[in-house]
Amino acid sequence: MINAVITGIGGYVPKDVLTNDDISKMVDTTEEWILTRVGIKERRILRGEGLGTSFMGIQAVNQLLKKTGVDPKEIEAVVCATTTPDYPFPTAASIVAYNTGCVNAFAFDLQGACAGFLYALETAANYIRSGRYRKIIVVGGDKMTSITDYTDRTTCPLFGDGCGAVLVEPTTEKIGILDTLLRTDGSGISHLHMKAGGSAYPATYHTIDNHEHYVYQEGRYVFKYAVSYMADAAAEVVERNGLTKDEVNWVVPHQANLRIIDAIAKRLGVSEDKVMINIQKYGNTSAGTIPLCLWEWEDQLKKGDNLILSAFGAGFTWGAIYLKWGYDGKKA
Repeated sequence: MINAVITGIGGYVPKDVLTNDDISKMVDTTEEWILTRVGIKERRILRGEGLGTSFMGIQAVNQLLKKTGVDPKEIEAVVCATTTPDYPFPTAASIVAYNTGCVNAFAFDLQGACAGFLYALETAANYIRSGRYRKIIVVGGDKMTSITDYTDRTTCPLFGDGCGAVLVEPTTEKIGILDTLLRTDGSGISHLHMKAGGSAYPATYHTIDNHEHYVYQEGRYVFKYAVSYMADAAAEVVERNGLTKDEVNWVVPHQANLRIIDAIAKRLGVSEDKVMINIQKYGNTSAGTIPLCLWEWEDQLKKGDNLILSAFGAGFTWGAIYLKWGYDGKKA
């Protein structure tokens, strides 16, 4: 039986840093308030005229190709999970593919908000399992600062920019993406959305003046559902695969709020040293959070490690993936 396995990873975060102190000079907030509410100390900001999500994706994919030694002409598909493409069209994936030499790949964007990387990884895995494709790159990243309102004290401390990319290939070993649980609940639209900029509310002077092209979030409501849905999805995947807490080597949660991450770890019964956490320095990079965690922890990962990925985002969208890591990171 053919399965899909991650065989390499690349990542990119911008060099410019926006600290809590910087934000406290923009809105009525403090370092203590941000740290105690969400656990973020700083976040990375992509600066530069005309630089969008594809710029970060290009850096991540180029790094991935260099590390794996794969000829970009061998890549058959590029799937980009993002909420912040450079343009309404063409896709960010097409820009990434062109600028990284993946000239034989078909490319498309997939929008699953903060759960987008999970959606894209499962999509790529099924292309691989079909037997028709052998090398697919999955990109997950967002330039969240492009849709962040820096006059809104409740949301502007949360987001940063960043991107990760993984190579997915076939395997006949019992490794790779072994189980996936994905869910959607459309009732979440009123609690977490960006109202304007789409076909329902195109840009007008009114939408711009009323700050409707930015993230709107009802924090308490979203927090409640994020804790419940992320933890439930992760626990269900663990239980239906017969994993004990000792057999879970790593939990890789979406980096939205440190309290949510702690709740998931507690629900699964795993210690903090098994949980990948980088929210303190990157903030919430939406579809970029999980691949950036994998990128940072790559050297610590060993072939056969059991990883549980879990995320929650607008829509509402959420889910969990059980994957068995495919290679020793230190040899990569």
